[in-house]
Amino acid sequence: MPYVLKIDPAKPDTAPIQEVARILTTGGVIAYPTETFYGLGCDGQNERAVERIYALKGRSFTSPLSVIIGQRDDVLKIVDEVPTAGHKLMGRFWPGPLTLVFRASSQVLPRLTAHTGKIGLRISSHPVATLIAKALARPITATSANLTGSGESLSATEAIESFGDRLDAVIDAGPTPGGKGSTIVDVTVNPPLLLREGIIPFSIIQNCL
Repeated sequence: MPYVLKIDPAKPDTAPIQEVARILTTGGVIAYPTETFYGLGCDGQNERAVERIYALKGRSFTSPLSVIIGQRDDVLKIVDEVPTAGHKLMGRFWPGPLTLVFRASSQVLPRLTAHTGKIGLRISSHPVATLIAKALARPITATSANLTGSGESLSATEAIESFGDRLDAVIDAGPTPGGKGSTIVDVTVNPPLLLREGIIPFSIIQNCL
């Protein structure tokens, strides 16, 4: 049984958030809530921890991992540039379930990008996910907390059922909405390219541009 920290998303306590950041700093892997599903999180700058995520999910190293950041200023730390379309979409849909794909800076782990040179990121609209990213002050991985090919986890209990004590901690902030995942749009090309349609219809994104 992994270490379970209960956090009220309406009134999140800083103490457990700091404990989660400590676990991540030491290379730990957690399950935590987002605005869609529970995700598997680790310090996106820790290569060993990132490789643990791939191993836990049974995910191919050819598939990149997206990340969640704590605030807009963090974008410039991990991308080469933000094109005009990127600025527009961040302003309209962040925080929220829109993952934008940028050209990764040289500071980003090649393993995280699956050697594509591109990195997908978003600011989550779930308060707990955002607070964890802010407390860590580094990007956290945001892949869904499920074995590759299996259904997503909507709760801490489901994440535990999938991974058990292979996780260092599970942040229980109640159930997540489920449904579709985040919409993924590549803004390294013009016009931006839809990679996956999720909660936000691509037609709304196109209208914003």
